[in-house]
Amino acid sequence: MKIVEKHALWLRLVHWFNVPLTLLMIWSGVLIYWANGVYPGFFPKAFYRTLDLQQKLAEGMAMHSLIAWLLIVNGIIYLCLLAASGHWREIFPNRKTPAQVVPTLLADLGLIEMPNTGDKFNAMQRLAYTGAIGLGVVAVLSGFAIYKPVQLEWLTDCFAGYEGARLTHFICMLGLSGFIAVHLVQVVRAGWNNFRAMVAGFEVEDER
Repeated sequence: MKIVEKHALWLRLVHWFNVPLTLLMIWSGVLIYWANGVYPGFFPKAFYRTLDLQQKLAEGMAMHSLIAWLLIVNGIIYLCLLAASGHWREIFPNRKTPAQVVPTLLADLGLIEMPNTGDKFNAMQRLAYTGAIGLGVVAVLSGFAIYKPVQLEWLTDCFAGYEGARLTHFICMLGLSGFIAVHLVQVVRAGWNNFRAMVAGFEVEDER
């Protein structure tokens, strides 16, 4: 067996710091939505009864605002290190990505073996990670448009007004929640070795 380095320390720190922040951000967003459900029927009443959620708008907004700033700082650090380290070349789509999408999907479904491209991340991972970054940026911008619609009127207008910004923010939350769900499933499928790489920074491979 041999030890293969996979994830840098800065990437692991940013990743794990992001985990509780994102979960708290979603939770506080649910509290805000429960106090002002502008999209009726999205969450069934049984959902709130099961989790014993109350209409705590002030608490939800205070938590949402605090966690948002921590996420923004963490996100800026991530993007700066992503650019400085050259890691962006590993996760952003490249010229080979479109041709690799279908084979990668078929491999995920267990129909064929995963193509060996020599890349650190496959086509779907590149698209998913890049998409998550994009959703995060739009979520922050739409969040500011909702938070300061008068002071940042120009930004709110970019989302076709307050209602458009709120809907965009809500859709981004759904998209990021979906990304997290799929990501967790893929982590379980990949097994302990892959998980250890994000904790310790290395994988153990069999020598052949």
